[in-house]
Amino acid sequence: MKGSILAMNKNRIVLGAFSLLASVAMLSACSNNKSTGLEYARNMYDPIAYNQDQPNKNFANGATAQTPPPNTNPVNYIRYEYPNTKEGYEASVALVNPLALTEKNLTEGKHFYTVFCSPCHGEKGDGQGHIVKLDKGISGVPAYHGADANSSRGGLMKDMPAGKIYHTIMYGLNAMGSHASQLSPEERWKVVMYVQQLQKIQ
Repeated sequence: MKGSILAMNKNRIVLGAFSLLASVAMLSACSNNKSTGLEYARNMYDPIAYNQDQPNKNFANGATAQTPPPNTNPVNYIRYEYPNTKEGYEASVALVNPLALTEKNLTEGKHFYTVFCSPCHGEKGDGQGHIVKLDKGISGVPAYHGADANSSRGGLMKDMPAGKIYHTIMYGLNAMGSHASQLSPEERWKVVMYVQQLQKIQ
């Protein structure tokens, strides 16, 4: 009898403690206190580094974004000397593909061509990519081969030299935008290499 009374009292104490804890949890959930508790790595919330457009007292001109010193290039930057002009395009004929004509380079060139060029120029370089076929309003996408495949800058596409193909990838032409941000210089030359294979299609 005494044991059963003790067990009942123990159960009441546990139940009461649980009810008290549940009540406190419910009341704290309804509180207006929006504290999220402790903060770890405070500098992740308030970065130490300056934003590019933020004033900066560390420089005489008060700007964070500074003009690079003359005749310097960013790391891994390859300077391209030919401007986006008719004269620059014509001068680019002097450029020679620095990559060796290997199966690996051609395979990679085909991959980049398929991803970035074939939607308009077609997988066979016939100017009949799936975007052209879907939108009948798109016209003038040149083929890389054929006796009547003319460049809008003059001459046949099948005769276009490597440097001019590279220049067009670099800057774009007409409705084609520049692919300089999507393809590195080496990748562009691999695409040029593959396009020159498409030019040979009879």
